[in-house]
Amino acid sequence: MTERVLVAGAGPVGLTMALELSRYGVPVRVIDKISGPSDTSRAVAIWPRTLELLDRSGVAADLVKAGNHVVVANIFSGNSQVGRIKLDGITSPFPFALMAPQYETEGVLRHHLKARGIEPQFSTELADIAQDAGGVTATLRAADGAETTERFGWLVACDGSHSVVRHRLGLEFEGDTLSLDWTQGDFHLTGMPIPSSELAIFWHPEGALMFFPMAPDRYRVITSLGPSTDVEPVPLDMAAFQKVIDRRGPGGITLTDTVWTSAFRINERQVDSYRSGRIFLAGDAAHVHSPAGGQGMNTGMQDAINLAWKLALVSRGISTAPVLLDSYDAERRPVGAEVIRESGRLTKAATLESHALQDVRNFVAHLVLGLPAAQHAIAGMITEVAIGYPQSPLNGPSDGGSTAGARVPPAVGETPYGAAEAPRFSLHGTGEVAALLVSQFPALLEPQLRAPQAAGQLTLVRPDGYLAMSAPAEDWQAVATYLARYVAPA
Repeated sequence: MTERVLVAGAGPVGLTMALELSRYGVPVRVIDKISGPSDTSRAVAIWPRTLELLDRSGVAADLVKAGNHVVVANIFSGNSQVGRIKLDGITSPFPFALMAPQYETEGVLRHHLKARGIEPQFSTELADIAQDAGGVTATLRAADGAETTERFGWLVACDGSHSVVRHRLGLEFEGDTLSLDWTQGDFHLTGMPIPSSELAIFWHPEGALMFFPMAPDRYRVITSLGPSTDVEPVPLDMAAFQKVIDRRGPGGITLTDTVWTSAFRINERQVDSYRSGRIFLAGDAAHVHSPAGGQGMNTGMQDAINLAWKLALVSRGISTAPVLLDSYDAERRPVGAEVIRESGRLTKAATLESHALQDVRNFVAHLVLGLPAAQHAIAGMITEVAIGYPQSPLNGPSDGGSTAGARVPPAVGETPYGAAEAPRFSLHGTGEVAALLVSQFPALLEPQLRAPQAAGQLTLVRPDGYLAMSAPAEDWQAVATYLARYVAPA
């Protein structure tokens, strides 16, 4: 019998988690204490690697229709261009950043979930949890205060930076709050001198100013306010935003309408373990960081996708290997830590106060961003196609050009890895030995072989599109040994 999973939180991370589990045949329930779907835009950037992974469920195609495609990231200082990072040179079916309000992303995810017979239950609070070796007991509280107790095999906490689950588990959220206030807003505007296919960051002596285009006349605008005080920051109104844009921006831009505004302080925090027994943390429940680079939502959604195929194998009884679920923390926590480091560096670079250091920053950035190798590396980091798991406990031997744990770029016209209704590995290869492996491991391998990636080579790719292992065809037994690790005893 397949174990049921409770997902706490109906934001993009929770919805992604539920969709991945449900399409892999795992019964799932999604709850959220808020009264209904959010109507604020919050996160706006979806990067190519996230789109590649969402393509497995059909979500990417709907999102791509709804959002604005951005192919260049610009950095300016005054009237001088410090750097121009092209995103469309990466090897991906989605060589662009997709800009769309978060509520649209959530709407597409809910639509696909509903098609599978699942709808989030809002106004439902997770009042208490208890776990034992066999599962998780959850006390759920409805809007009228009525409580019910239900049993689940697993719980995934996608309930945000103030996670109730994290608090209940007593997990420390270690890190700092940066001493700088920020404000952001979505505005309709005119006079933007930069195409809507390009985002723009302005380094100014007073502070940073960023423009993320969601449409030709609609932008997310983020700007720093100055050092924090004992008073919580409040968002600027449109007139005050206009004055900041006039001082720090390129000139000629006129705000015409306010859609939404907020103010915030940047937290850089992470738990020291993404797993506690039968409970997992994903997204902001596990890590928070600067919005510089727009990586937050994407990192959380990729947490969910990483965990889902592993949890599906275990909850369906296909695998009992402890390393499978242990690998979630081993793989994703280093990624979260790296995002915190890199986004923190971007924030510090954009908010230097010393004019001398600003001049040095501008000179060095202009020099480095002019180098092709640096361009390629930075584009890979921003678009997240460079993410990999080189130290994963799931990595097998790799014989060939790629290292186990590396992303395997999707091939144009080929079914995405992990797109089937079960979490199966893909095997690239030909011949009798490859066919024998498929027949020997029907629960773990796709029924159809994929074209060899190199002559005389067997290449095994995980359901989330990362290289599990590779070996010469004559060493097919190494593939069998690898897969045998994950097959549940008969």
